[in-house]
Amino acid sequence: MANWSSLEHELEQLKKEGRYRPISVWESGSDTWMNIGGRRVLQMSSNNYLGLTNHPDLKKAAIQAIEQYGVGSGSVRTITGTLDIHDQLEQELAAFKGTEAALVFQSGFTTNQGVMTILGADDVVISDELNHASIIDGIRLTKAQRRIYAHKDMDQLEAVLRECGAFAKRVVVTDGVFSMDGDIAPLPAIVELAEKYDAIVFVDDAHASGVLGRNGKGSTDHFGLNGRVHIQVGTLSKAVGAVGGYVAGDQVLKNFLIQKARPFLFSTSAPPSVAATCLAAIRVLKQSESLIGRLWSNATYFRTKVQALGFDTGASETPIVPVIVGEPAKAMLFSDLLLQQGVFAQGIVFPTVAMDKGRIRFIVTAKHTLEDLDFAINALDIAGKKLGLLA
Repeated sequence: MANWSSLEHELEQLKKEGRYRPISVWESGSDTWMNIGGRRVLQMSSNNYLGLTNHPDLKKAAIQAIEQYGVGSGSVRTITGTLDIHDQLEQELAAFKGTEAALVFQSGFTTNQGVMTILGADDVVISDELNHASIIDGIRLTKAQRRIYAHKDMDQLEAVLRECGAFAKRVVVTDGVFSMDGDIAPLPAIVELAEKYDAIVFVDDAHASGVLGRNGKGSTDHFGLNGRVHIQVGTLSKAVGAVGGYVAGDQVLKNFLIQKARPFLFSTSAPPSVAATCLAAIRVLKQSESLIGRLWSNATYFRTKVQALGFDTGASETPIVPVIVGEPAKAMLFSDLLLQQGVFAQGIVFPTVAMDKGRIRFIVTAKHTLEDLDFAINALDIAGKKLGLLA
């Protein structure tokens, strides 16, 4: 029998610090109200921004694809795993994003790891300090030099770029929307600096896909920078409602990644039902202005009400609304108190955020009603007073 004492000790330490998080097991599909432990609770932590997980067009597309293709693709993309529906999805994604090409991966995480394949020992990658873990891990797998600039600090970014002129490739990578704080990257300034110093711009739009830009095209479109951002990574598992990730950019980038990106080369392709679902979602997004408008209206309403109660929502300017409370144990207790009030809102603690920045991360969706949001605000008021966060 293996000796797991070191793992047991680390788990006990997490529990003592209030940072241990058991998995929540749900008894219903992703929606605004869900069942857990025999209770119906308001879901305020889902990435299902537009409510597409239950959209009839997406469900119909998935069922039809299963009938036509079966439940799996049978191989990696470079052998027999590229079906015509995968190819069609990539063509429509590229058209949607306004790029020459797009390449689909199994997840947003593996997309970021795969794209980092473009970096070699003679290159440098320059990353915002609050970028997603998938970017951080992808950078660690490269032989490139790495530089980190303070969050959204354009003066520091320019100083780094100025020092990195001797590298073969300079790649500036940033989240489009930062997932823990809900703030938006200063993409116009990043692009201007990248053009000044001949650098490649790489944007991870996991939380901007389906949220920012016309019809949810992302942060590049939001800022009117089409054609000036070289690498756009998006997710198919948040606002799109299914699972997967993709990179959109020049055809040469796609061709290179097909030959070199290990997550692409060594993972079986997405089931045809998933590809069909994502294809249907892109078509829904093309007609989704009212849905996205409702998302932003709900986000503004909720954030304003939460701030009026006296909570710190940090730099939030998107449907991600953190309520920052400080120490990890307090954040997790706050989450438990909210659940007692019928609201599921996940506590987020170190190492996902700084040790003194423990928080509840609320995510508002287009499917929440004002009554739903008022229910959550009332729960926040009650739980906040119980915990001594509000007078």
